Amino acid sequence: MIRVLVVEDSLTVRAALRAALTLDPGVEIVGEAVTGAEAVDMCRRLRPDVITMDVMLPVMSGLQATEQIMQTCPTPILVVSSAARREALGTYDVLAAGAVDVLEKPRGDASDDTWGARLRTAVKVVSRIKVVTRRRTAPMPEPAPAPMPGRPKGTQLVVIGASTGGPGAITHILSRLPAGFPLPVLYVQHLSANEVFATAFTDWLAGQVHRPVAYATGGVPVSAGAGRVIVAPPDRHLFVRGGMLHLSNGPERHSCRPSVDTLFESVADAYGPSAVGVLLTGMGRDGAAGLLAMRRAGARTYAQDEATSVVYGMPREAVLLGAAGETLPLTAIAERLAALG
Repeated sequence: MIRVLVVEDSLTVRAALRAALTLDPGVEIVGEAVTGAEAVDMCRRLRPDVITMDVMLPVMSGLQATEQIMQTCPTPILVVSSAARREALGTYDVLAAGAVDVLEKPRGDASDDTWGARLRTAVKVVSRIKVVTRRRTAPMPEPAPAPMPGRPKGTQLVVIGASTGGPGAITHILSRLPAGFPLPVLYVQHLSANEVFATAFTDWLAGQVHRPVAYATGGVPVSAGAGRVIVAPPDRHLFVRGGMLHLSNGPERHSCRPSVDTLFESVADAYGPSAVGVLLTGMGRDGAAGLLAMRRAGARTYAQDEATSVVYGMPREAVLLGAAGETLPLTAIAERLAALG
């Protein structure tokens, strides 16, 4: 039985959550909170397996509640959020604070026909994720990396892939790069295909890391992204060929589009030892084979370690394949990349 705490101040949305979840005999709603403060208190008392968390809450916001919950009673959190721009931006703050996935609230259109089933599936997936205590003022200590030589001659770009836990991980890395970091950074993040959520992600990330961030446009030279973060658009594969960025509606890989493997494999073919690949936290195995292709082509390759991963799935698969030249905590990966500048 999956025990769920519902946190939502709208009576209408709360009723929709309740109606959808109670259709599954394997799910039990153990409590309903209408403020962030109530959510924190009920989490401590009821110890649910999953929390569905609204972003805009009275008394204490969903972000503040998530931060306190992850500090005092770590619990897998599914953000159930409106796609309105302000709330969509706030959703990524909550994800960076420790929530593990997001689902849009009912929209009042035909998409609502499948919303309940998608909610139940998301709750089941989230319930299997093991989360750890996250202390905002006392971050987990990370070992210092061994000394690294300067930027390898001819390094032309960095490619990074992530899924669950990615928004917080990529923010941690990019915010530690020097302001004048000269290389293009191509990034694949498994995201909701919702247009408002998608637009909000690049704007949110740019605000967090204080550097240019944009979605990729096909037919643009990779070199034009120097010093910028170029993100694969939702539901489009990103790959490189002939020094240019390309986008594709090709078949999903590992149930993913965009796929990290698609980008990494194209970079292995096009750039060989002049690229650096990084595989971060996420469920599944997308990116592991691509990182191996990069390593075999002579690229430097890094995988995030288990201690700092929200979900040690994708990095673990890379390690098992021998794709990671080094397995490192986030801060050490950031230092490795900063040395490239």
